[in-house]
Amino acid sequence: MEWTSWLSLLDAHDYTIAREVIQRGVAAVFVLAFLSTYHQFPVLLGERGLLPVREFLDRAGDRAGPTLFRWRRTPYSDRLLRLMCLAGMLLGAATVLGLPQQGPAWTTIVVFLAMWGLYLSIHSVGQVFYGFGWESMLLECGFLVGFLGSHAVAPPLLMILFLRWMLLRLEFGAGMIKMRGDASWRDLTAMDHHHQTQPMPGPLSRLAHLAPRWWHRLEVLGSHAVQLGVIWLILLPQPIASVAACLVILTQLFLVVTGNYAWLNWLTILVAFSAISDSFLRWAAGGPWPGWGWERLAASGPSAGDGSPLWWHLLLLVVVAGLLVLSWRPLRNLFSPHQLMNASFNRFHLVNAYGAFGSMTERRFEVVIEGTLDPDPDTADDAAWHPFEFRGKPGDVRRRSRQFAPYHLRLDWQMWFLALRPGAQPWFVAMLEALRAGEPGVRRLLRTDPFEGRAPTGIRVRYFEYRFADRVEHRRGGAWWERTDLGTIARL
Repeated sequence: MEWTSWLSLLDAHDYTIAREVIQRGVAAVFVLAFLSTYHQFPVLLGERGLLPVREFLDRAGDRAGPTLFRWRRTPYSDRLLRLMCLAGMLLGAATVLGLPQQGPAWTTIVVFLAMWGLYLSIHSVGQVFYGFGWESMLLECGFLVGFLGSHAVAPPLLMILFLRWMLLRLEFGAGMIKMRGDASWRDLTAMDHHHQTQPMPGPLSRLAHLAPRWWHRLEVLGSHAVQLGVIWLILLPQPIASVAACLVILTQLFLVVTGNYAWLNWLTILVAFSAISDSFLRWAAGGPWPGWGWERLAASGPSAGDGSPLWWHLLLLVVVAGLLVLSWRPLRNLFSPHQLMNASFNRFHLVNAYGAFGSMTERRFEVVIEGTLDPDPDTADDAAWHPFEFRGKPGDVRRRSRQFAPYHLRLDWQMWFLALRPGAQPWFVAMLEALRAGEPGVRRLLRTDPFEGRAPTGIRVRYFEYRFADRVEHRRGGAWWERTDLGTIARL
């Protein structure tokens, strides 16, 4: 067999649909990530933000990650941040439309590396508001999927396999952190509380919570079966790998409809397509797919008889070899008794460790911020105090939970973490001071401003325990939540 024939074995012609879904899907997530940053970053971290970037860079020095904001005499400006977001959104939108895919093989690499570099620059200075596992997940995906190439070359087998390694780290890592981290996952009681105590419930979360206990046991067993067992089947030949990937996708869709986890679940679904072949999709659909345009996607790229050029294979060999070197520590972490969750082992957030809910909470606490216009806040009665309502987290007990994911409400997520350990965190103190001064920035991120821009005369912070209203309570008064007042913990 000639060397050109050997190289053709590195082409994965049966994954053209997977390539289209992954590249366009990841690009769409980048658009959402840059959009949420465009709206939220200046308020949270900008020139007048709660945790200003300039102060962070002065304090962190070289400990801050790679960022373009170091390359200017003025290291950060809201204008520059918004220009970067607009550039990222334009690149992402072009990829969703399939424009870079029409160029030479390297075109997608340039586009995705540009989005990765822009978002890495933002993430490196994002501090607590960007400290989520799905941020690193987006960065890793953004780096990898550009190397799936344009339509000028066949999907590369090496990158398809490396994406499956990423999926294995995602699912098996999450399963192991659950088994190691909390006894409720081992005794099958974790889902008795999860739907109610998760950071941001969705419209169906209350229904899921009120399901019978036997259903909650099945939820835990199903999670373990997929994350600890089924996931390994993606390493087997087709159609077994495709069936396993479909089971992963089904479990992720269940999480999508019962909670708000930003783009975590959608990225997992996209990466799972690396194990689904064109042949399996055609079989599952029962033949041709008229009107869907999938035949055109499956036909994109060179035919099976055409091999990709030598330079392309050499480039991929070098890239994958480097990624395999970076994989050693994440591999050890998977089987370590001291497994790390959502950890990055390098400054570029490549080949990360993932996982979620290694520790379960059984009670839901909420921090509620209220203001008053009473001239004497110290003597004002409860009727004079009005809450600042957030978009995603519970507040008004009659308000139904909303669906926001894959859009990321960063402030709402931090309020959930704050409620677990109430304290004078710098960003929270800064937010209270901004609300007290009547500054408009933070109020734009809230659902309601009870004072319509006027500065309150006083601010107080109250602590509550929330639980979903049962069916009788809901029918009686229309409440979505029931809550218990645990007292006032701060005044300003």
